[in-house]
Amino acid sequence: MATAVLELKAIDRQFTQGAKVLRILEGADFTLNSGETVALVAPSGTGKSTLLHIAGLLEHADSGEVTVNGQSCTGLSDDKRTAIRRREIGFVYQFHHLLPEFTALENVMMPQLIAGLPPKEAQERAAQLLDYLKIGKRADHRPAELSGGEQQRVAIARAVANAPLVLLADEPTGNLDPATAGYVFEALEALVRQSGLAAMIATHNEELARRMDRCVTLRDGKIVEIDVKGGR
Repeated sequence: MATAVLELKAIDRQFTQGAKVLRILEGADFTLNSGETVALVAPSGTGKSTLLHIAGLLEHADSGEVTVNGQSCTGLSDDKRTAIRRREIGFVYQFHHLLPEFTALENVMMPQLIAGLPPKEAQERAAQLLDYLKIGKRADHRPAELSGGEQQRVAIARAVANAPLVLLADEPTGNLDPATAGYVFEALEALVRQSGLAAMIATHNEELARRMDRCVTLRDGKIVEIDVKGGR
């Protein structure tokens, strides 16, 4: 039986630009179940990043409720939201945001050390993740010494280092050429399937979207299901 690990209920979010009000989300509802992959496909400027930031507790909605692993995050302090985010949610961005002065291994160790894991255990898990993503031989290299695809695989390893329940990815292959994008997505998909993660991945790439379990878009402020496998 599927377990809901992320729920958005009646989410509203708007921004004011001068005298103009931009309504990004209006009563948006969404459920992400354990072990499933969902593609978020929508044009630029429609609020994909805003939606991911609200889902990942990086940004507050104007109204509505975000529930992570059964816990409502509405009204929680920033410290408690941060604790849930660190424990339950992993992020991958279009730009890898790796720390340039640290090696690939040290970058993957970092969130584990922050969470209080002993260095030896953090190192072992980081090495396992890099091996799984077929980049273990580059563990001692700094980001500047890695290719774009290698950097993004390190970023994926870092995102799941603390074994989160939810992975949110914002155009994780958007900076890569098609062949490298396909390879990185295969690595991401295999990791999600193997670990039972729930993943919501924003992408412009419909070929990648077709490989996921479900596909949604943003329409009139709502999150709606679409069919990219057999035509909308």
